[in-house]
Amino acid sequence: MTVNLRARVVDKPWGHEEVFAETPNYVGKILFIRKGEALSLQYHEVKEETLRVLDGELELVVGRDPQSLKSHLLERGAVFHVTPGTLHRMIAVSDCSLLEVSTNHLDDVVRLEDRYGRQGTSAP
Repeated sequence: MTVNLRARVVDKPWGHEEVFAETPNYVGKILFIRKGEALSLQYHEVKEETLRVLDGELELVVGRDPQSLKSHLLERGAVFHVTPGTLHRMIAVSDCSLLEVSTNHLDDVVRLEDRYGRQGTSAP
């Protein structure tokens, strides 16, 4: 049995992630997004994830293609499931934290747009 006393923190231009579980089958993270910051417009080819808003509010932009994108305001307690191929972006209306559970495909990120210059990469 492995005991880790600290989560692995990954700094991001929009805030940071705390990876608290990483196994061959799943990954658990807490994402902290600063007010006004946004994750890239992205999709995953294989990765599947479920998100739950722990605190704050965020705008979730989601669709199957760029022409079908719709915005949804998510508040504390809201849950959203992202299937492979779904375009999505999260924009923090206020400082917010999210719980993310996903398959273990951490590098499976296809960025279509990114305000921090990371489009076309899977860089943190």
